[in-house]
Amino acid sequence: MATPQQQRVPRAGGEPVQQQRYVIRGGVEGRERLRLLSEVMGPATRALLAEVGIPAGSTCLDVGCGGGDVTLELARAAGATGRAVGVDLDETKIDIARREADQHDLSNIVFEVRDVSEWEPDELFDVVYARFLLTHLPDPGALVSVLRRHTRPGGVVIVEDIDFRGHFAEPHCPALVRFVDYYTKSVNRRGADPNIGPRLPGLLRQAGFENVQMNLLHPAALSGGIKLLTCVTLENIAEAVLQDGLASEKELRETIEELHAFARDPHTVLGGPRVFQAWGRNLGPARRRSKGDTIPDSR
Repeated sequence: MATPQQQRVPRAGGEPVQQQRYVIRGGVEGRERLRLLSEVMGPATRALLAEVGIPAGSTCLDVGCGGGDVTLELARAAGATGRAVGVDLDETKIDIARREADQHDLSNIVFEVRDVSEWEPDELFDVVYARFLLTHLPDPGALVSVLRRHTRPGGVVIVEDIDFRGHFAEPHCPALVRFVDYYTKSVNRRGADPNIGPRLPGLLRQAGFENVQMNLLHPAALSGGIKLLTCVTLENIAEAVLQDGLASEKELRETIEELHAFARDPHTVLGGPRVFQAWGRNLGPARRRSKGDTIPDSR
């Protein structure tokens, strides 16, 4: 009888999967992964927002908001006189975010399906935030420039992103090595950067942000947390791995099973990607989009 992990791997002999620019599975399954990611990253992200400072009354934008976990944090920080807008291209995740937001006593939060690179909002934002989005873009610098365009003078842009080379295990875990290789190659083949984290301060400066600052954190665990998230992430890139010919269905299934076994063992240590947090202020005049601008797809 197939295990749950086996059932999640697409059949190698099935219909060809359409090339996707975003290597991680979206939709409902993607939302469940993001829920786990929020559990792992939540404390660090909340500490980051507190360090940067979100004044009461702020208008906040969460770009690539997924299930809206950080959008909720921004809405709470902005208070009743502020507001938070979460935008994403994934309609399923936005629908889920709207339903889940209804369960919270917040009237200052909205979720919209939008391509932020093509969007001209009616107002500029005091705070613009993006987590684990730039790593998936062929031209992350162009998107950072879009974020600045949406930020009012004096406002702040906050980005968090990964350096996938940071994974480690004790004792040595061959399945983890294969996972990092699969993920890295799949992202690279889509023209993106799985190790973008150290580039964040430079990308902010190149876009014109000033007073750029940075933090670094490195999630690791003996049980649950990043261990489980690593396994779920491998399951969520299965289609891309098979589509790109990086492993056979059998090899991928074995890697998933081996990684789960390693993660379940409370005597093993697993560390995830290094996570860089960077932020900068838009101290110059706001720049609205002109007809000559070329803005890429934000996914």
